Formats: sequence, structure tokens, C-alpha cells
Amino acid sequence: MTDTLDTLARTEIVERGVAPSAVVGVAVLRDGELRMEIGAAGRTPYGQANVETVFDLASITKSFVAVAAARLVERGVVRFDSTLSELVEESRGTPSAGVTLEQLLGHRSGLEAHLPLFAPLTARASLCRRDMLARALVARRAECTGPPPESGFAPLYSDLGYLVAGEALTRAAGSPLDELVASEVSRPLGVDVRSARQWLRAGEDFIARVAPTEHVPFRGGLVCGVVHDENAWAYSGHALSGHAGLFGTARGVLGLGVALLEGLCGRGSNWLSRETLERLVRERPGSSLRVGFDGKSGPNASAGPSASPLTFGHLGFTGTSLWCDPVAGCATVLLTNRVCPTRHNAAIREARPRVHEALFTLGRRMRAAADHTRRAGRNPS
Repeated sequence: MTDTLDTLARTEIVERGVAPSAVVGVAVLRDGELRMEIGAAGRTPYGQANVETVFDLASITKSFVAVAAARLVERGVVRFDSTLSELVEESRGTPSAGVTLEQLLGHRSGLEAHLPLFAPLTARASLCRRDMLARALVARRAECTGPPPESGFAPLYSDLGYLVAGEALTRAAGSPLDELVASEVSRPLGVDVRSARQWLRAGEDFIARVAPTEHVPFRGGLVCGVVHDENAWAYSGHALSGHAGLFGTARGVLGLGVALLEGLCGRGSNWLSRETLERLVRERPGSSLRVGFDGKSGPNASAGPSASPLTFGHLGFTGTSLWCDPVAGCATVLLTNRVCPTRHNAAIREARPRVHEALFTLGRRMRAAADHTRRAGRNPS
């Protein structure tokens, strides 16, 4: 099975020029039993990519942050309807003051999708977090006027919204965001997903394990072991911003997917309740965007054509993706560094549906084989 996945990573990603390195994986959950398969292909500057290669997860970070927020909600540290004015003092008097945490996490805050907050650094000028936060808080879209409706403004995917949400969670919990995600998600689930500074502190030869991203002249050349997203780098350095900054292995990302599927089946409620998980991944009007996740949108969705309409997950700009299908009881992951050496490579768009379709097909076969083995055990010949 591993050979099959190695071949998938090599033929669909590396040989097609999508990315220099890739790891693919599938996990199948059946009646509380888990089977996981992972394969790898390509090279990093330190040798062959393998199942332990660490990737910049980019916006998959948002899923981890939203789940951490949900854990805080269940413990009463914060509410989904907590407003920014309650959590972030600087928001008072800005258009964002009345926006709720759930609206931020669901991309319904009315904020712009992106602003180059990091831009002064390209000219070697100084920049501080306070100024970046202030600009994000007032980045209301022109069509979003007045107080936010109860359901939020029209949905628009927003990195700025998650940057602000990360700051709000940090202040609510009284803890750095990377430590919050570690304590609420990574450590309870036992998954290798951390900020760069946490990987560096762990002393696990992080730089030799991590896949590099882009060659960026103003950042000194090849970015490796430092978050690729410029706003996250400017805002948090080696730590974590709400929208980007986590690094992880395929097994680590699949671990989150499996935990979500288990919780939606009514298991794992000691970690996060089924009711709260359903709130995160349920469909919402106006788009496929959910709270911390996206849904399958249209026939060309990156999850692949055979994933069920209930499938949810997230993409990452660096070439990463996680898709979970509750109907199939299956989670799939694709980790690549498609931005290496340049972000001007869009081949990942066509590759994602092919790879995830192959992974879901393999997952269904794994599940069918497990069912056959179980039936044979009950009815020995």
C-alpha cells in the first residue's frame, strides 16, 4: 500500500512539476478501528522526502485555530458570540468592534481578504504588531456597512479576519497562540503540528526535516523553517498567527482529520463534543465556507468528484490540503511545497482533485477490505 502512495506522490506531483516534494496520506475510520497509509516522493535540500518530512501548512493553520477556539468555548473561556470589543481593546471605536468571534472564524466579519501589512519590510523600514493590528481592524469592505447582521456579512475568505481572531484568542486565553493550539489540539491528539519556534525548541533537527518554500530576495533567499506567509512572518516571526504559521507532518494533519471524524460519529467527546464539531463543519448560506473549514464546491472541487457533499477540509497556499468525508469515514491529506522555488506555479489546482480522488478511492477499498475481513471472522469456513 505504501508503494502505491509513493507512486501517487511521484507521478502526480513530482514528475508533473507541481512541487519538488510531496507526501500523501489516507486514514480510514471504521467502527472505532483506524487504518492509516502514507507515501512520499521528491527531494528536499537534505535528501529524499519521506513520511516524516515537515511542511509549512499555510492556511490549514486556520482549522487548528478554529478548533482551539471551539475548545475554549466549551470551557467557558470565550463565547462564539463574544465581540471583538470584549476581547481586543484596540477594536473599540473601529468598524470591527461588534464583530463576533464566530463571524471572524466563519469569514463573515466584513473584512478585506488580504492587505500587504508586511510591505514596509520590503523597503527595510520598521514595522510593529500594533500598527498591523490597527490596519486589519479597520479594513472593512466598502459594501459592508453598519453593525454586522446576526449571521454576519456576506462571506469572503479573509486572512485578515483570522489574524484578528488569533489575537483575540491569545488575549482571551492569556497564552501565546502557538501554545494555545498546542495545549488544546496538538498535545491532546498527539499530533506533530507546531509553530516553527516550537519545532526548533523540540531539538528534532527541524531545518533538516522541513521542506523549503519560496526564494524571496527581500527575505534573504530561500525560505526554509520560517513561515512562508509574509503577514504571518511580519506579525509573529517564528511563532503563530491566526491565519498561518503551523508546520506539520502528514500523519499529524491526518490526526486532526481522524479526531474530527471520530467526534462527528459521537466518539471522542472528551476532547470536543459532537454538537460543537457539527457547528464548525455545517453548511452555511452564501458559500461553501464554514467555521475553520471549507466545503466541497462544485464538480471541480479539489476534494475530487466522488467525495460526498458533506466533505469538509481546508487548502493551504504552499500546496497543502486536508479533506474529510464523514460518509466514507475517510480523511485524506496532500502536503507539498509547490511554491518552491516560486509561487508562480498553478499546477496544484489540477493536481489536487486527481490526488484526493485517488486517495478517497483507496480509502473506500481499505474500508471494503476491512469489512470483508470482519465478515470472514464472523463466518469462518
